[in-house]
Amino acid sequence: MNRFRVSKFRHTEARPPRRESWISDIRAGTAPSCRNHIKSSCSLIAFNSDRPGVLGIVPLQGQGEDKRRVAHLGCHSDLVTDLDFSPFDDFLLATGSADRTVKLWRLPGPGQALPSAPGVVLGPEDLPVEVLQFHPTSDGILVSAAGTTVKVWDAAKQQPLTELAAHGDLVQSAVWSRDGALVGTACKDKQLRIFDPRTKPRASQSTQAHENSRDSRLAWMGTWEHLVSTGFNQMREREVKLWDTRFFSSALASLTLDTSLGCLVPLLDPDSGLLVLAGKGERQLYCYEVVPQQPALSPVTQCVLESVLRGAALVPRQALAVMSCEVLRVLQLSDTAIVPIGYHVPRKAVEFHEDLFPDTAGCVPATDPHSWWAGDNQQVQKVSLNPACRPHPSFTSCLVPPAEPLPDTAQPAVMETPVGDADASEGFSSPPSSLTSPSTPSSLGPSLSSTSGIGTSPSLRSLQSLLGPSSKFRHAQGTVLHRDSHITNLKGLNLTTPGESDGFCANKLRVAVPLLSSGGQVAVLELRKPGRLPDTALPTLQNGAAVTDLAWDPFDPHRLAVAGEDARIRLWRVPAEGLEEVLTTPETVLTGHTEKICSLRFHPLAANVLASSSYDLTVRIWDLQAGADRLKLQGHQDQIFSLAWSPDGQQLATVCKDGRVRVYRPRSGPEPLQEGPGPKGGRGARIVWVCDGRCLLVSGFDSQSERQLLLYEAEALAGGPLAVLGLDVAPSTLLPSYDPDTGLVLLTGKGDTRVFLYELLPESPFFLECNSFTSPDPHKGLVLLPKTECDVREVELMRCLRLRQSSLEPVAFRLPRVRKEFFQDDVFPDTAVIWEPVLSAEAWLQGANGQPWLLSLQPPDMSPVSQAPREAPARRAPSSAQYLEEKSDQQKKEELLNAMVAKLGNREDPLPQDSFEGVDEDEWAKYLAQIIVMGVQVVGRAFARALRQEFAASRAAADARGRAGHRSAAASNLSGLSLQEAQQILNVSKLSPEEVQKNYEHLFKVNDKSVGGSFYLQSKVVRAKERLDEELKIQAQEDREKGQMPHT
Repeated sequence: MNRFRVSKFRHTEARPPRRESWISDIRAGTAPSCRNHIKSSCSLIAFNSDRPGVLGIVPLQGQGEDKRRVAHLGCHSDLVTDLDFSPFDDFLLATGSADRTVKLWRLPGPGQALPSAPGVVLGPEDLPVEVLQFHPTSDGILVSAAGTTVKVWDAAKQQPLTELAAHGDLVQSAVWSRDGALVGTACKDKQLRIFDPRTKPRASQSTQAHENSRDSRLAWMGTWEHLVSTGFNQMREREVKLWDTRFFSSALASLTLDTSLGCLVPLLDPDSGLLVLAGKGERQLYCYEVVPQQPALSPVTQCVLESVLRGAALVPRQALAVMSCEVLRVLQLSDTAIVPIGYHVPRKAVEFHEDLFPDTAGCVPATDPHSWWAGDNQQVQKVSLNPACRPHPSFTSCLVPPAEPLPDTAQPAVMETPVGDADASEGFSSPPSSLTSPSTPSSLGPSLSSTSGIGTSPSLRSLQSLLGPSSKFRHAQGTVLHRDSHITNLKGLNLTTPGESDGFCANKLRVAVPLLSSGGQVAVLELRKPGRLPDTALPTLQNGAAVTDLAWDPFDPHRLAVAGEDARIRLWRVPAEGLEEVLTTPETVLTGHTEKICSLRFHPLAANVLASSSYDLTVRIWDLQAGADRLKLQGHQDQIFSLAWSPDGQQLATVCKDGRVRVYRPRSGPEPLQEGPGPKGGRGARIVWVCDGRCLLVSGFDSQSERQLLLYEAEALAGGPLAVLGLDVAPSTLLPSYDPDTGLVLLTGKGDTRVFLYELLPESPFFLECNSFTSPDPHKGLVLLPKTECDVREVELMRCLRLRQSSLEPVAFRLPRVRKEFFQDDVFPDTAVIWEPVLSAEAWLQGANGQPWLLSLQPPDMSPVSQAPREAPARRAPSSAQYLEEKSDQQKKEELLNAMVAKLGNREDPLPQDSFEGVDEDEWAKYLAQIIVMGVQVVGRAFARALRQEFAASRAAADARGRAGHRSAAASNLSGLSLQEAQQILNVSKLSPEEVQKNYEHLFKVNDKSVGGSFYLQSKVVRAKERLDEELKIQAQEDREKGQMPHT
C-alpha cells in the first residue's frame, strides 16, 4: 500500500520573498569549495565574504536598520573552508580554514562589538581543514577533516579524542548521526565509510558510494540507520542515493538528476524528512521527501531563483514561522544578497499543526564530553514547537564564556567623536595579529597567532578601532573624465598581445597601440588631440614582425622601443609634430636574443639603458647609444613572466614560470644575488618594486587559480613572502601600476571591469584596501600617466588611460577633501623628476649611482593645507531629548507647536506680491517662480492658523472639563484609542457599565477563531472595552470629587 501513500507535504510550495526581505549589500566569496559557505543559528547568520579569512555576520531576525547591518569577523589568515554553529548555543561559532586550524568564537549580541580573538584554537593540522561539525548531543565535541585525516576533538581540552583512519584520499564530507554515536565520511577514493569513534578508529562498514571521484556530500536522516549521499556517476551525472547501514552493500534507492558542473549541497531536515538539493552556480532548488519505504525519494516542489546560488543553509526549526505552516526555510547565498526562501504547506486554519511540526531536539546538551566518550548515549530532550509552549530552556556553552560588558559602554563621549579627530589606535586594544583589516593578507603556512576581529560599531571611532589601521586614501574615487578628452573610433586593435605585455603604452604626449593587421603595425595617437579618429587608415609604424611588447623612453618622449617575435628590438623616432605618415625604417635595430622577446623595461635613472627578457631564458641589458647588449643575466629555468628595475637602478628583479622570484645586481655578475619562492600557479605573474625599494610586490595565481598578491622583503627573498592576499578567481593576470608618492597600487587585468586600489605598507597589516573602480564594460588595459598630469587642485592622486574595445579614455582617481582651495601637501609630497636622466649609460655601466631630483607639485597661487588657519569648532547644540526632559508636558506641547508654526512661516512677514509694481516681459520666468513660492507660503500660513485654532479649541475643551478632561486625554494617549473610537467599536452610544459589558461579551464571542472569527477584531474589542472601563472610572472619580466639594 506504500505506493498509494499520500504525503502531507505534497502541496508544499516554495515562496521566495520580496526584495525588501533580502539581506542585501553584501559581498559573498566565490572561492572554489564544496562546502556550504553559509550557516545559520536561531539568532545569527554567518557567511564567507569576498575577503579571505573574513566572515560576514548578520542577525537572522533583525528589526529596523539592524536587519541590514552586516558585521565582519576576521577569523583566519587564509580562506575559511567550513563553519558551523553549535546546536545548543546560538552565539558559538566554529570555523575551519586553509591555514590548518579550527577556531571557536563567541559572537556578541545585538549592538556589541565582535571578538578580537578566538576562545579556542585547535590544531594546526598537516593540511588545510576541509570539514567540521559540532556533535549533536554533547557540548564541546566536534569532528574535523584535513586531507585524509578525520579527528574527533574535545574542544575544552583542545586535544583530539581519536583519529579515524583508513581514508585513501581527500575526505570530502564527515557528519555525525542524529544520535551522535556514528560518523559517516565520504572520500575522494569513492568510498562511503561508517565509524563508531568510541569503539575503534577504523571503519566498521564501507562501500562504494558514487562512481565518480568529484565532490560527494552526506546527510543523516532522523535515525542512525539511514543516510543520504550526493555525488556524480560515471557519466558525470549528478545523483542522490539513500543508504541503510544495516544493508550497506547497495543503496536503498537512487535518483539521477542531470549533468552539471556544480556539486549538490544536500540540506536535509531529519524531523520532516524533506531534502533540498542546492546546486552551486545554478538558479534552481529541488525539494524531495525522503522516507525509508518505497518510493524513497519523492519529488515535492522546485524553486527557480532570481540569482546564481553560491551557498545554501537551513534555518533551525525553532526559528520557523510555524503558525504560517513554514516547514523549511533555506537561506540562499548569492554574490550580493542573502535570500530567505520559505517552504509552506497550505492550510486553511491559522493554528499550530502538530502533524507538520513534531517535537524537535532542544537546546540543552544531553551529556558532557567525558561522559559521552565513556559510552553515555543519552539523547537531547525534545521540545514542542507550539508557540504556546515557549519559551524553552536556553543554554550558554562554557567553552567560550561570554565577554564581560565594559564599564564605560554607557559613556556617550566616545560615541560622539567627530570624523577625523579619532585615532585608530585609541579605545581598543587587540593582540598582535596577522589580520587587522578586511584587506589584510593571509600568510603562508599555519598560523597560531590569534586574529583580530572586524566588526561594525555605532560610532566611527569604535569602527576604526575594530578595523585597525585604515588608509587615508580609502575614500579615493575613480572617475572617467569628460568625453571631450576621449579618443574614439579606434579600429583594428590587437587584443591578443602576450600576457607579459600591458597591451599598450603611453607617456604624457602619446599613446602607442598595436594593431591587428599583418606586419606588426603600431598606431601612435596624440593625447593633445582627443576626439573621433577618421574612418580612414591611420599612419603607423611598420614593425615587420608581430609585436610582443613596447615601451616609451622615459627621457626621450619621441622614442619608442618595440619588441617582436623575431627576437629583435626596434627603436622608432616619432616626429615632434606627431606621426603623419607610415614609417617603415626604425632608428635602430637591436639583435642578440635567440628567441622571441617577452618584456622591455627602461632604466629609471640612466639614459639609453634598456633591459629585455626573452624565451631564451636570458635577460639582456642594452646600451642604446652603442646599439649592443652589454650585460647578460642567467639562472632562469623557465619562461620569464616579468622584470622590474629597483627605484635606484642598482638591482633588477624577475619572476619566472619555475615558481621563483630572483633579484640581480646586473653590474656584479650574471647570476642572481638572491631568490625565493614565488606564486604557485604557472599562468602568469608580474613584479614591481614598492615601499621605496624595500619590498617587492608580485601578482600571480595560487594552485587553485585564484589571483593573489605576494609582498616580499627585498633583502630576504629566501624566507618567502611577508604577506599574501587573495583577491578573486579570474583568467587574466593582474597588472600592477604603482605610485611611489602615495604608496598606492592599481591592480586590474585584461578583460576585467574592476580596478583594485590598495595602499602598501612595509609592516603589518601590509595591505590597506581603498575604494575600487568599476566600469560597466571590460577594458583591454590600464596604464598610469606621469604625476605631472594630475590636477592637484582637484586632489587628483593618479591619472590613468583605460583602453576599451574602440576608445581610449582617461580615468582620474581623486580624494574627497573639504578645503580644496589649499594645496594638499599631506598627499602630494615632492615627486621624482622621471623625465630627466641622472646618469649616462656609460657612467652607469662603469658603476656610478645617483638619485633623481625632486619637484614640488604645489601651484604658485596655492598655500599648503598644513599652514592653513584652523577653523573654530562648531558649538554643538544640546539634543532635543535632553532639552525636553527639563520641561513639563504642557511646555513640551507648546514649544513643539511653536516650532512647527515657525517653520511654516510668520504671518507678519510681508508677501512678495506687496512689492510688485510691474513685471517686465523678459523677467516673467523669475516672477512666475516667486508666485509659486508665494502660493506655498500662503497655504503654509493658512495651515499654521488652522493648527493654532484647533489646538486652542482642544485646550479650551479640556479646560472646560477640568481635571477629568485631562485624565481622559491621558487615557486616550496611553491606550492609543480615543473615547469616540472605543464607543464605535462596541456600538455604545451612552456610557453605562451594563451596556458596555453586554456588547463586549457578544462581540467577543462572534469574533472567536473557533467560529471563524478574526483574532485581530477580537483584540480590538478587548482594547475598546479597556478604554471604556477606564473612562467609567474617571467619571466615577469625578462624581466623588464633586460630592466632597463644600457648598457655598
